Formats: sequence, C-alpha cells, structure tokens
Amino acid sequence: MLTVIGETLIDEVVSDIAPMRAHVGGSPMNVAVGIARLGHPAQFVGRYGDDDYGRLIQQHLRDNSVPFPIGPDDSPTSVATARLDPAGGAAYDFQLVWDLPGLAERREELLDGTTLLHTGSIATMLMPGADDVLALVRAAHPGSTITYDPNCRPTIIRDRDLARDQAEAFVALADLVKASDEDLRWLYPDRSPEETARAWLEAGPAVVVVTRGSRGPWAVCRAGESAVPALSISVVDSVGAGDSFMAALIGSLVDLGLDGAQRREDLRAVTLDQLTGMLQYAARAAAITVSRPGADPPSRAEMIHGL
Repeated sequence: MLTVIGETLIDEVVSDIAPMRAHVGGSPMNVAVGIARLGHPAQFVGRYGDDDYGRLIQQHLRDNSVPFPIGPDDSPTSVATARLDPAGGAAYDFQLVWDLPGLAERREELLDGTTLLHTGSIATMLMPGADDVLALVRAAHPGSTITYDPNCRPTIIRDRDLARDQAEAFVALADLVKASDEDLRWLYPDRSPEETARAWLEAGPAVVVVTRGSRGPWAVCRAGESAVPALSISVVDSVGAGDSFMAALIGSLVDLGLDGAQRREDLRAVTLDQLTGMLQYAARAAAITVSRPGADPPSRAEMIHGL
C-alpha cells in the first residue's frame, strides 16, 4: 500500500469564456488518485467537511478505488478558486482549513503496510496540521520510502523563511523530491533552481527533480544529471499537471521495485538510464493531463495509448 497525506479541496475553475466548473482537487489528493489510476494501491489521509463538497470528495475517491480512512469533520470543505488566463494558466484563491486532530493516535494503523509515503503542498506548511504531517513522516521513515513535493503557495504561505524551513525539514527526510522551478526560485531567489536541487540532494534525498514547464523536467541523482524535453501538445489548462507528474514519478519508482525503506540504498544508486525513464514517464502523464480540463490524471492504459 502507498499512502498519501495532505489536503483535499474543491477546485472551482473560473474563466471569462466558460461557466464555472467544480472539480475535486488538492495536490496530495490528486497524487493519490494519479497513483491509483496507474495501477498501484494507494490510500489518502486528509480532511474534508460533512457537506456537499465533502461528499463529492468521498465519491471521487471511491470512484478511483482510493480508500480514505479518516472521515469528515465539522469544518467546511476547503475550496480553491482557479482563475484561468487566456493561455490556460491558473491563478488561485484559497479558503482553507488544515487540521488533523487525533492523527498521532492513529499513526500505527495508518502506516500499517505502507511501503511509500507521499506528502507536500499546503499540508506541509499550513499550521496546525503541518506539524502533525511532519511527525507522521518521521514515524514512517524507518519503514517507508518518502516522497515530497513542496508545491509552494505564496498567496497562502507568505512567510518565505517559514516556507523554506518547512521545506528543508521534509527534504531531509525524503528519498525523492519533486519541485517546480517557480517553487525553487521563490524559496531561494539568490540561486538557480538547479543549484538548489543539487544542494537538496546533499541534504539526503536520492533524487531531486525540477519541473521547468515548456523546457521539460531536469533531475539530479548521485550518478549525475538528466533532462528530457516536454512533449508538444495543445494545452487546455495546466490544473493538476504537476500532480500527475508526481504520481507518475512515484508509479515509475514502484514499477522499478524501489519502494520500501529496505530499498533505500538501491534508490540512492539509481542509474541515469533509470532516472531518464522516470522523467519520460512522468512528462507523458503531465502532457495527457494538460490536454484536458481539470486535474484529471491518466490511467495506465492511457499512458500506453493516450498520446
């Protein structure tokens, strides 16, 4: 079982040329669904309200065969409003609640059988829940591969120093990290994203991947560096592209049999050919996602036949 912990919310997509669309979203939840669609069992640990939007989230997880061991609470389901520009890019506004009371008491149950734990985004930076997530990652580390995507939201977490400290705490525990070049430029404005990725690699991870939009992804591991081109495709919108990329990175790691703490040294010895294959697989997943509206990650069959 793979476990994803983090926020789930409703993406309300607004543009000047189409009616409002409501999609179930939230970066970690999108990753959980993306992993499941790629054929790997994944559970999602997050919060949502006992309301219509919360029930929409529950149904979405059921439809994608993703178990959700934590039930609804009394706070409203979180909402992100994405306003699309004419090129399909998204600017976000958030109404958020992030708290997971009782998580510590259920830690052993939630991690039972978990070979890989993924987290990131708002869940790792917004208090009070971020501290609980970090504690769960620390508990999982001795038995599980840890993957992390900071997916910074400067409109929510405005304190750059706090965001940097939080990111570095998770990077130190992670085996695989993915971050966008925009994230890394915001966190470390005085150096290039590639320089930050190399520094993060020295902090502990086996692999650090940087997504660079139309330039394609780049990554560094102990064997060296690799980059692949972005696929040329007509973009409908960019919502969920990074999450699909992350899910496919995780899926390719599992396909290589590199999940589980007992494979940590094997992951640290990943070859450049293996790393390049992971980047190509993830770039393909992102390309399929941007070719259609909303955070709609591809299935394993689509990865074979979709482009």
